[in-house]
Amino acid sequence: MQMLDAQRGNSTGGGVGAYLLHRAKPHIPPWLMAGATGLAGGGANLMWAGSAAAAVGLTLSSVALTGVTWWAGRSTSVQRRLHSAITVAAGASWFTTAALAGPFTGPIPDLFLMGGPTLALSWNVRLLLRTPDTTGGGGGDKGLLEKVGLARAQIGAGKVEPNRVTAPVTLVSGEQTNDDVAKVLPNIASALDVPRTAVRYQPDPDSERRGDLVIVPEDMLKQAAEWEGPSSPGGSIAEPLVIGRYDDGSPMYLWLPGDPKAKRNSTHLLVAGGTGSGKGDLALNLQAEIMSRRDVIVWFSDPKMFQDFRPLLPGYDWAVEGGAPTEGMVESLKVVIPARTRWLGQHGYRQWLPEAAQEQKDPAHSCRADGKACGCPGMPFMVAWMEEAANTLRYLGTDAFTGIAQEARSAGVALVVSLQRPTYDQMDVSTRASLPSVIALGCTPDDEAFSLPEEVLDAGAHPGVWRNRRPGYCYVVSPGIPEDRYASPGRTWFMPESVTGLLEAVAEWSARNGARPDPVTAQAAESVVGRAYTDRKDAGEMNGANEDDTDEDVLVDPEDADIDENLDLPDTQEGDDEPIFGKDTGRKPEPEEARRLFAAALEEFERNGQMIVGPKDFSDWCEEHNLGRSWVSLRLKEAYEEGRLKETSKAGRWRIVPALASA
Repeated sequence: MQMLDAQRGNSTGGGVGAYLLHRAKPHIPPWLMAGATGLAGGGANLMWAGSAAAAVGLTLSSVALTGVTWWAGRSTSVQRRLHSAITVAAGASWFTTAALAGPFTGPIPDLFLMGGPTLALSWNVRLLLRTPDTTGGGGGDKGLLEKVGLARAQIGAGKVEPNRVTAPVTLVSGEQTNDDVAKVLPNIASALDVPRTAVRYQPDPDSERRGDLVIVPEDMLKQAAEWEGPSSPGGSIAEPLVIGRYDDGSPMYLWLPGDPKAKRNSTHLLVAGGTGSGKGDLALNLQAEIMSRRDVIVWFSDPKMFQDFRPLLPGYDWAVEGGAPTEGMVESLKVVIPARTRWLGQHGYRQWLPEAAQEQKDPAHSCRADGKACGCPGMPFMVAWMEEAANTLRYLGTDAFTGIAQEARSAGVALVVSLQRPTYDQMDVSTRASLPSVIALGCTPDDEAFSLPEEVLDAGAHPGVWRNRRPGYCYVVSPGIPEDRYASPGRTWFMPESVTGLLEAVAEWSARNGARPDPVTAQAAESVVGRAYTDRKDAGEMNGANEDDTDEDVLVDPEDADIDENLDLPDTQEGDDEPIFGKDTGRKPEPEEARRLFAAALEEFERNGQMIVGPKDFSDWCEEHNLGRSWVSLRLKEAYEEGRLKETSKAGRWRIVPALASA
């Protein structure tokens, strides 16, 4: 396009004459060359007429000039190369003949008057037939697409943006498809001498032979950009979350709630990336963005005991470590989700909207039968974040999140699952299918297919190229993002230790000014895990307590912490004098005493916040009281029949019903 504009010139004058001159300028050079050749032939005749030496020299010069033209045209199309060589050969031959015999001798002037205009007109016709649809296919070395095996395909006029060129591609009907372009993207990158991730192809959804070739010549992500704080402090979670920038410098957005006006669905999110790929920085950035919004609460599970996330602890509504505490959170979600869905339906919400987080003063969103405003407390959006989820999935089973992922979106709950390798041996197929959004960071080439959809990989996305050498580099696939952005690499903000104070400030703001759990969510969670939820803030403060703090009770053996030193020692009982070594069994409690001890054990689990139990959790207790695992299994079944326990989705695991709820 730039070459055509240069040839056509610029129109700066006015009127018909100026317009005609402007349109004629591109066609004048061939005529000027023809006239110059005629004048040069006449002048040369005055110098070299009848000279044998000049005849030899001019003949050799004509041959050499024609050969140079043919050699120089090797980087153009075959047609242009042949046309140029014929023109030069004809002009040089006439010039040599005119110089030796004279321009007005015999047929020489006739040849000039017929051949000169003919050649000039041939170039005029060639210029007229050149259009934007035909200028791209004959580029360097028979054209870019011809180089990579897509002969006769055409590249149209490109759209040039800062560090981004988008050119429409039209393939040969019946011979080539969009899949053929996807296969040769690495070859195109090689031909252009750019990284593999700098070339993408976005097929036209309405055509199998049309699409857009996108080239980003400069990687603007090499220099990591430091996080400068939340993008919208105090805003709504319905506003976009800014998590980094794309390779052309534009911001990288993500939405979690849906928006019916924008026809955007709510979503769950998979965060996938190998060790060293930058998952930690991404999680801190995204969680800080979420916490800085006024109408959202966050539940957070981290088997690594908040090693990276301690600055954000005050901002979580509920934070638990891995194992049994996470199991309790998962079971709570299974009860919370239908409770929230029921509330939203009763108040006329087909999905969560920002208005749902406010006091319900609108009669259109009332749960009252008389149609008046109900004034119910609002329900904030909810994010359930499962960090290092592979650990949780090994503990609970690969289908632990399946039901949650399938049902939570309609309840105003976004599930975020973060792990290194989202392979099918770690995560249930149904769970993976229910996580429509993904942030794919660097990984091994073999894991690309587990992180990104096939069509995004075909379009040119390759997180396996980065591995862990480009921390923070990622692809984002999510509702609300234009599809032609899916294969565009981006980079998340860099989170150095210097931003710790800012993270703490965000968490403190959230603790003071952020949303509080609505009564429906809170009551549903309490009904499942009791004090593990009601006392969650105290547990969080204990997790963050200073290890140097001391207390007199620290010197007391934990097993003796409840002993009253003023009480007399119990009387001697039968079996107390039996030797404890060299015997298989000691004193065994009577059935009633054993049942009392079992009930006390359940109460102890509940006090400690462990609401999901199974026979393996009683191992130490069985050893202490000389009881077998089968006996515990029977007591668990009895407790279930009495309503003290409820089944979970995992065989052999039981959920303790809080004491008040079971009474």
